[in-house]
Amino acid sequence: MPVAVPLHEKPLAAKVLVIGHRGAPAWRPEHTLASYGKAIADGADFIEPDLVMTKDAVMVARHENQIGGTTDVASHPEFAGRKTTKTIDGKAVTGWFTEDFTLAELKTLRARERLPQLRSTKYDGEFQIPTLDEIIDFVAAESAVVGHPVGIIPEIKHGSYFQKLGLPMEDRLLATLAAHSYTRTAPVEIQSFEIANLEYLHDRLGGAQARQRHPNIRLLQLIDDADQQPYDVVAAGGKLDYGEMMKPAGLREIARYADAIGPSITAIIPLAADGRLGRPTALVHDAHAAGLELHPYTFRPENQFLAKDFHHGNDPATYNEAGLIAEIHAYLDAGIDAFFTDDPAVGRKALTR
Repeated sequence: MPVAVPLHEKPLAAKVLVIGHRGAPAWRPEHTLASYGKAIADGADFIEPDLVMTKDAVMVARHENQIGGTTDVASHPEFAGRKTTKTIDGKAVTGWFTEDFTLAELKTLRARERLPQLRSTKYDGEFQIPTLDEIIDFVAAESAVVGHPVGIIPEIKHGSYFQKLGLPMEDRLLATLAAHSYTRTAPVEIQSFEIANLEYLHDRLGGAQARQRHPNIRLLQLIDDADQQPYDVVAAGGKLDYGEMMKPAGLREIARYADAIGPSITAIIPLAADGRLGRPTALVHDAHAAGLELHPYTFRPENQFLAKDFHHGNDPATYNEAGLIAEIHAYLDAGIDAFFTDDPAVGRKALTR
């Protein structure tokens, strides 16, 4: 007989945390200091820089190494010849790539809104691409302003790809965290959709003694759709997929090297055929049983991204604070321990109501 899944689970964490997904991109272009600053001012416990590499081996914050949609690079004639097609994690991608630019060249670009059909473009052209060093210094200063430490949750993007280019991020990331007094004590959670780099980081941090040696640093295994595979597994010819990783045995294996998993929100509460919330899966219960917290992604405030239970009107672009709060509450009832959101102010309201 299948075990009934409780409709209400308690979180494993002592306090449910709000993670500013790429900062606060509902209000500022993602992965800019302005976006991170807005997230901190709006009550985020963590801000998230996705990390990619420059040609001269500097870690910068972009959701992807292809920057055609998030910067004004296409309007720079001096870089027209850099447009190309590459294979990234097995998929052909056309555009401009950070690894083909030096940091100095990237600093001549300005950020743009990634979703102009839904969100304001009034800040296009104002903000630079920040380095990880700049982000850490900025968060340290903003933490002093708000009066408490704000965590940093960096994601290593396309780890295997950058390793193959001779631009691995793992040791650089650890060295950067160690070089700043702020990140030697402030909360840090390193995340990746791949497995091998998290296992490597776990060992570099001290293996079984990692928590004792680096009590401020945790590891988060990101989880994609069930039928997808971590790319390092694909590259090695393996068969493991995220669906297997979300089963009890897979979760126990993740708990060997990581502290939490980051699945999509629909892996916790799937959508029914009509676009409304279905019943919770066993994922929260099973992950907690393995000792793993759940930090799902991503809660966004526009109708387009909300379950139909919570829509206000029929326009996909409608900003819907009440709907987002109601949706977050459904997942809080399911027992999540933290959550990524494009609008940390609304995430904070959902926790305080």
